[in-house]
Amino acid sequence: MPIQTINPATGKIEKTYVEFSKEEIKKSIHDTYESYLKWKGTDIKERSRLMKNAASVLRSKRNEYAFIITTEMGKPIKQSIAEVEKCAWVCEYFAENTERMLAKEIIETDASESYVEFSPLGVILAVMPWNFPFWQVFRFAAPSLMAGNAGLLKHASNVPMCALAIEQIFLNAGFPKNVFKTLLIGSEPVKDVIKEPIIKAATLTGSEPAGRKIAEVCGKELKKTVLELGGSDPFIVLDDADIKETAKMAVVARLINNGQSCIASKRFIVVEKIYDEFSDKFVKAMNDVKIGDPMDESVELGPIAREDLLYELDSLVKDSAAKGARILTGGKILAGKGFYYAPTILDNLKKGMPAFDDELFGPVASLIKVKDEEEAVRIANDSPFGLGASIWTSNIEKAKQMATEIESGSVFINGIVKSDPRLPFGGIKNSGYGRELSHYGIKEFVNIKSVWVK
Repeated sequence: MPIQTINPATGKIEKTYVEFSKEEIKKSIHDTYESYLKWKGTDIKERSRLMKNAASVLRSKRNEYAFIITTEMGKPIKQSIAEVEKCAWVCEYFAENTERMLAKEIIETDASESYVEFSPLGVILAVMPWNFPFWQVFRFAAPSLMAGNAGLLKHASNVPMCALAIEQIFLNAGFPKNVFKTLLIGSEPVKDVIKEPIIKAATLTGSEPAGRKIAEVCGKELKKTVLELGGSDPFIVLDDADIKETAKMAVVARLINNGQSCIASKRFIVVEKIYDEFSDKFVKAMNDVKIGDPMDESVELGPIAREDLLYELDSLVKDSAAKGARILTGGKILAGKGFYYAPTILDNLKKGMPAFDDELFGPVASLIKVKDEEEAVRIANDSPFGLGASIWTSNIEKAKQMATEIESGSVFINGIVKSDPRLPFGGIKNSGYGRELSHYGIKEFVNIKSVWVK
């Protein structure tokens, strides 16, 4: 796939980039390592100062960066602005909390003194996706750089403007050159980058197949990985939920980021007592969504990020329908320029249908009827994925009991699943392993070293 910006709202090629040569890749890796050797000894307060500068740079050019995000992957401009703001938040959070998170931990043993200290690993490779082209990178970069590591970014090939802009943000904030470096490369050279002895670990946010490839190479090289992969998040509605409000939130939960989010709700599991009422309100709310130019601040749903992904989504919907799924609304590619798909709700689903088994990446909701909360939990867990889940009810104690039984990295009660710098983020099963964010995330890429003194 060429490295180029294709505006998904128009289908127009905006810019094309030349992929790095093997020599340029090797030089970038070497330059990053040389910068790391100096950076790892930088005082934590100086790192904090620079990371706060990065937050200021993000906020000062918020609209400019949002424009780039929307141009490259098509999310509504208001959501792009919010993404930039969230990146500034994660920079500030780790700038203010890393010293506490990585402070020496005193442990009482038979020694005169014993403690655990945390030191950087080295150069970390980040393989990042296009759907949150700023946020996914900053939630890796902020803790990793604050821990004293250096970062190499292999971004998705359809968001090169974002990739280069992020590198420049760190330079504008005063970080040493090459502490954070973008590699303009496709997927093929990634395995050779990982094999370089200078690379000490890799993190990937993306698809399950991509995660397996990265894990395979890193496994052979005995290098640490953190993988955040797909999700088919359940949105469980119990019979004591506020149906009107929950149906409205269901639309938001499914259509955020044009439906292209790992933690967007995808399976809407509703108890039979309220199923028909919820379904009617869900369909109406979905049909009320404003579709159009994502640069228009009133638009709620923009295009699919790439043309190939648009047709892939449509084929999965058609396959599900051919196997007996019922299309309550949508279910088609929209006419006109750009890569637009109609907001869609499917029901009458069963195992063997893509809409039941797989992660559909786009504005397509799978509506599933269950008898009660016990069956809701069983269906929620009947998935190869385990990233996030939400439960909607007025009975908080019951929801907390259900949350314990649900197999996922997070459960939100009466709220949409989201990432937060203060909470660990990641999944289980085929959704990956390891954690990002919080003190759990920053410790993924440090050497946890025991020191014993007599």
